[in-house]
Formats: sequence, structure tokens, C-alpha cells
Amino acid sequence: MIKLPSEKLDPKLIALDLDDTLLTKELKITPITVKALRDAAAKGIYIVPCSGRAENGILQFVRTLELAGTKEGRYVIALNGSEIFDLHTRTTIYSRKVPFDVLEFVYDEALKRGLPCQVYNSTTTFANIDNEFTHIDAKLCKLNMEIVPEFREFLKPGHTKMLVPGDEKVIAEFCAFLKRELDGRAVIFTSKPYFLEVMPPNCGKGEAIEWLANHLGIDNSKTMAFGDSMNDESMIRMTGYSVAMCNGLEYIQDIAKFVTRKSNEEDGIGDFINSFVL
Repeated sequence: MIKLPSEKLDPKLIALDLDDTLLTKELKITPITVKALRDAAAKGIYIVPCSGRAENGILQFVRTLELAGTKEGRYVIALNGSEIFDLHTRTTIYSRKVPFDVLEFVYDEALKRGLPCQVYNSTTTFANIDNEFTHIDAKLCKLNMEIVPEFREFLKPGHTKMLVPGDEKVIAEFCAFLKRELDGRAVIFTSKPYFLEVMPPNCGKGEAIEWLANHLGIDNSKTMAFGDSMNDESMIRMTGYSVAMCNGLEYIQDIAKFVTRKSNEEDGIGDFINSFVL
């Protein structure tokens, strides 16, 4: 499915999911896409990485773009929209947390199913038990990893998100259960088939983009987002120019206004921006 604009678009802010969207399978940004994003920033368009990763897991890709020193590259949306960082002041300007009662419920239900749990800060993944999935996640996001024996106590202040990794079938069933039990109290989705994520209510990438656009005085109709998976749904629904990757989930392609003609491996974002923005 390819859905392309019939005319040039005029976004003032472009938000970019990372995995399987901006990044190739080797976790690189293609040179064509890097140049397109720099050219867009040179025209005054804000370029905002928008990922489920924590801040430190995003910074390596910010460095590749070489935009952090500019006003257009100043902001990063992390943890699926739970936090927005100002890279110039090194401060969090927006933060949402999952309350303790929700975290405790998910933790208890995960224990019943033999599933580990983990939460985050900007530098570290904290898990209740040592497990292969947490090692994979920490390595992928380039975060430190710490096992917390008194995990329930550690959850009490609330956290920006909880991740529950495990077998795809078990995770799919657990996801459906949590959606029923926590309806209205948390946002539940799978970012990968083996990663279940628990987010604060009324919180997602779309809400964070909307907040940042308002903060910058940009009308939401002038926001653009590129995504591929279920953790991108809110920004695909809520931005003015939503763009699904042609390698993304069919559901995300269906609800997006546009679909790229090239994949994340083939300069998909760069091709779209060069053709329909610049």
C-alpha cells in the first residue's frame, strides 16, 4: 500500500520513530535521510526523534544528525511520549508517570505468568530479575542494566513506563488481559511482539508531540510523524501529516494519511521528505 501526497506539504515539526522507521536493521541512518533531515532543519523545521527508548538510547542517533546544537534539533521525545528533553538545557520539560497501583498490579500479574518486569530512567534499565530479554533491551538501547531485589518498593514513586518482555504468545495474551483490566488507567501496547509496554493514561507519542508543538507555538496541523508500529499509533492518529513506513504494520498504514514508497532500509524517510517537503 502506497499513499503519497498530491502536492508539497509544509510541516513545521517532523517527529521520527527510530526502530524500523528512521533506522535500518543495522541501527544506522542512511546518508540520504541524514541529508534530507538536515536540509529540512535548515528551512526551520524542527526535527524531533520520538522513541520508546530512554534519552541515552536516543542520543547516539542525535549525534549522527548533528542537529543538537541548533534550535531545530533541540528536543527529544523519549519513553514513548512519557518524557520530552531539552538538549540545550539538559532538562526534562515534560514528564508523565504510571502510578504505583498500576505498576504493582502489572508486576503481580507478570509474576503469576513467570514474566520479568523492568522500568527506566535516562541512563539505566532496572529489572526485578536477570533475564535474556532485559539484556537484549539494554544492549539495544545502550543503557546500563541493574537488578533491583526490592522491586516492589522501587516501583512506589511511579515510573514513566514499565516493560514486560517474554514469549510472543504469552505477551499477546497478557496484553489483552491488561487492556481489559486497566482500561482508562494505563495505555497498554506491544512495541515488538516480545515487548509489552505500560504507559501513563492519556499519554503517548501523539500527546507529547501535541504538547511540544503547543510549547513551540506550532499549530498541530503542521506536525508530521513517521512510524511503523503500534507504539506509533497515537502520533499517526494525532499529527497533521501522518506517514507510515511501507515496511510497517498494515494497521498503521491503514490509519496513516500517507505511506512511504520506500522502506527504512531504502531511504524511506529521506525519499519522502525530498519529494514532498523540500
